[in-house]
Amino acid sequence: MRISVELVVTVAVGTALGYGIDSWLGTMPIFLIVFLLFGGAAGVMNAYRVVKGLDESVGLGGAVARKENAEGKKDRG
Repeated sequence: MRISVELVVTVAVGTALGYGIDSWLGTMPIFLIVFLLFGGAAGVMNAYRVVKGLDESVGLGGAVARKENAEGKKDRG
């Protein structure tokens, strides 16, 4: 669920930023397309980080890090 939400939100935020900049500068499709692509790339990178466990806050990476920290504290104490 998190991956799908991140993909949708990053694309939506990128599109909104591009649209806002285009409206402000009067250059309608240029920044909309550029930020749409940047938002899509950011969403894919976030999804990749979550799936691979590189995001330490949640997911498999977070579980492994918490387990290692707990085991390290037991060994020292």
